Amino acid sequence: MDLGGLTTLALVALVFFLFFQLAWSKGHKARLPPGPTPLPLLGNILQMGSKNIITFLDKVAEKYGPVYTIYMGPQRVIMLHGYEAVKEALIDQGDEFVHREAPEILKTISKGNGVLSSNGEKWKQIRRFSLMTLRNFGMGKRTIEERVQEEAQHLVEELQKPKAQAFNPTFIISCAPCNVICSILFNQRFKYDDQKFLHLMEILNENFRLLNSPWVQEKMNPHSEFSYEELLATGSNLFGAGTETTSITVRYGLLLLMKYPEIQAKVHEEIDRVVGSSRRPSMQDRVKMPYVDAVVHEIQRYIDLAPFSLPRSAPQDIHFRNYVIPKGTIIFPSLHSVLRDKKAFPNPYQFDPENFLDKSGNFRKSDYFTPFSLGKRLCLGEGLARMEVFLFLTTILQNFTLKPLVDPKELDITPLISGLLNIPPVYKLSLLPR
Repeated sequence: MDLGGLTTLALVALVFFLFFQLAWSKGHKARLPPGPTPLPLLGNILQMGSKNIITFLDKVAEKYGPVYTIYMGPQRVIMLHGYEAVKEALIDQGDEFVHREAPEILKTISKGNGVLSSNGEKWKQIRRFSLMTLRNFGMGKRTIEERVQEEAQHLVEELQKPKAQAFNPTFIISCAPCNVICSILFNQRFKYDDQKFLHLMEILNENFRLLNSPWVQEKMNPHSEFSYEELLATGSNLFGAGTETTSITVRYGLLLLMKYPEIQAKVHEEIDRVVGSSRRPSMQDRVKMPYVDAVVHEIQRYIDLAPFSLPRSAPQDIHFRNYVIPKGTIIFPSLHSVLRDKKAFPNPYQFDPENFLDKSGNFRKSDYFTPFSLGKRLCLGEGLARMEVFLFLTTILQNFTLKPLVDPKELDITPLISGLLNIPPVYKLSLLPR
């Protein structure tokens, strides 16, 4: 490169540097939360590394406090760390923090449609419609529980097929919650080897058919947010969120119970004592099985499925504590920091069901149990997800003893992928009939 080219490159770099410094200084004049000094263009990315971003964010919170600023490239991000900060934002100032900034991949897929990506009046209408539709299809009623119980039995039948051979349970476990959603929306479940069902699992949004005459009336209403594209996106949201999150939780739960056989033994004992082997577990059994209930909660706490929830953004300047969050700033409420808060969980990085039990062995609720987020954008499928995880796990443990292929102490329970979701490592297990 000649001298002129080098000079041009240097000038361009200088302009970018000055522009970034100007933007950064303006942000600090606006009383931004403190944070580590960013580099031009790169922000704090080099400091984060790529292997353990959560550790980096925890250290930043220790130094700068529960509300701090980092830069992901040139993008300014406000992190909310710990229960008090997250609660204050999502509940106490819920209206100001309700605006969601969907990840780019979700925007591309949904084109801004669906309950996960939408905002404002559009989001209110779609969420209201989704909740009403799910209730009409039985959400919160006995009929939904019966569907989940039925699917749990089909799941057990599928799990019995491999016999004593070790196998990877990923696909079979994924089929169960997907079939529950199918039974809710289509009033039909599918065999696990049905080709249509397999295609549905691969391309959920292309096979979603939930359009009928009342919504075509809506088509004529110029003030309505309903359209075929909107319903397609919302249906895809329900399938994606309702299938994969539950599947991951159950799969991770089975791995943890293999890792800690003494906990699995206590679960077996309580299920045998309360439910026995002659009938299906039900949600009514949960209050009689405090240990199992504690184990289910601890699984959800420990796996930390969605460490940062989905990001929010400031639709206008937000005054929060002693700071000003400028319009357009991305905001991440760290659910990880709540589920790992030492105030509520003395040994937050250990798997310990005692976190949800009092001294008498009774189940103990915790405000810090936030795997479904908090506030107005709380997961609308929370009730169904809780039911599925409890019934799927108790039904599997009612019928099987979980056996790893190696010594339990050698099992690796570190997430295979840790990003927007914590994905469990791939494993095989053997199921011994009880």
